[in-house]
Amino acid sequence: MKQKNMNRYLPAEGLSPDHILGLIDKMQKEDIAWQKGRTWSLVYHAGQEHDQLLKSTFGKYFSTNYLNPFAFPSLQHMEKEVVRMTASMLNGDDEVVGTMSSGGTESILLALYTYREWARKHHPHIENPEIVAPQTIHPAHDKAAHLLGLRIRKAPADEGQCAQPMEMERLISENTILLVASAPSYPNGILDPISAIGELARKYRLPLHVDACIGGFMLPWIERLGTPLDPWDFRVSAVTSISADVHKFGFGSKGASVVLYRTMDLLKHQFYITTDFPGGIYVSPTILGSRSGGPIAAAWAGMKHLGESGYLKVATRLMQGTKKLQKGLDAIPEIRIIGQPCMNIVSFTTHHNTPDIFAVAEHLQTRGWMVDRQQMPDCIHLTVLPTNVGVIDKYLTDLRLAVNHAKTHRKGAGEGTAALYGMMARVPFRGIVRKNVRKIFEEIYSGDEVPSGTRLSSVPPDGSALWMGLVSRMLAWWRRIFPGRNA
Repeated sequence: MKQKNMNRYLPAEGLSPDHILGLIDKMQKEDIAWQKGRTWSLVYHAGQEHDQLLKSTFGKYFSTNYLNPFAFPSLQHMEKEVVRMTASMLNGDDEVVGTMSSGGTESILLALYTYREWARKHHPHIENPEIVAPQTIHPAHDKAAHLLGLRIRKAPADEGQCAQPMEMERLISENTILLVASAPSYPNGILDPISAIGELARKYRLPLHVDACIGGFMLPWIERLGTPLDPWDFRVSAVTSISADVHKFGFGSKGASVVLYRTMDLLKHQFYITTDFPGGIYVSPTILGSRSGGPIAAAWAGMKHLGESGYLKVATRLMQGTKKLQKGLDAIPEIRIIGQPCMNIVSFTTHHNTPDIFAVAEHLQTRGWMVDRQQMPDCIHLTVLPTNVGVIDKYLTDLRLAVNHAKTHRKGAGEGTAALYGMMARVPFRGIVRKNVRKIFEEIYSGDEVPSGTRLSSVPPDGSALWMGLVSRMLAWWRRIFPGRNA
């Protein structure tokens, strides 16, 4: 796949800053218009003043390298304050410790690494360590387990996509080193029963990690606004660690997350130390060696800027928008909300997949919306962001049009991206799906660039949309006729 004007070589002479910025402006015209609320994920924006503060703070530390914390005591101070403020927000006591990381994936990888090293010391007889988690756990755990040589055993969620402690207990064995739960799960915004899973952790003397990457900086303020939630943070005595992303609803710049542990007895296993390097003793508290000071400083500045009152104000606005969205979704007869979301995350599908939810998604995309399609069950994901609040009425209008279009154009389920997503979500042979997705990314990361305007969702894997549409319709039919069986 070749794109015009793709340069393979450095320019013979350096380009001027104005020229380079002009090229960027031109390329950005093809990016999703997140400022207009057209995407329901990815960008967490708390306003122009806040953004400008983050940029200015980041710029002050643009050239710093936190590889050596003793070289930049100001960054060490800010990291410690971010950790302490987050721990306090999540009801941790003075014994709670932690580090910042580059994001939720690294925080989760660090937690799993820490528990693997902890198990090697305290349970050296375990040769094949396992983690027990609900099916809805974020795939960052799968990635971390793959990299660390761990096995994740996943328990089925209930119909509302909530973790089932009894199902998790069935998977606990002599090889289990950790239990994991979500607060909430990313796909549907469902809060797992942390207290009940904590009882399992106590019963089997296992640590419990809570993935609050998406909810850690939102749920505390929702509770402060009067919404009752079951305990999910360090108030549950069995919880031994929590991951929470500052660059999500903490409204820091991208590249900022926190991983917290109840005591130093756990965190110390996260540190990697080698003493035989000719360059000196090497100590790394996180996965990264060189660490940009920018995200740390911006996270600190963002939290200080918003304060409790700022976070409460944002949470109020987002939850008001979420309630309005849910009310609008409930008013569309064909639409069904998945489970009982606990925060500003909502996913929805259609009753008995009629009309096909991926055909609805396809039409929404043609109307300029970035659509996050999900599977198991097939649905559309929405995280209500500050940029979305003002366009909820427009979205609901377009959704009603998309539903009606899908009802009157039934062939749409077998065409274009609807066929692709339908096939990918419903085909029972996941190895085939993996192969085709890998092929798409081989195309994206090949020497030639994907043509301008092409998205992952519009690249057909291994064949035409015709056969994908046929397979998708057949599998969708099977699920409607036999809802309790896998096609």
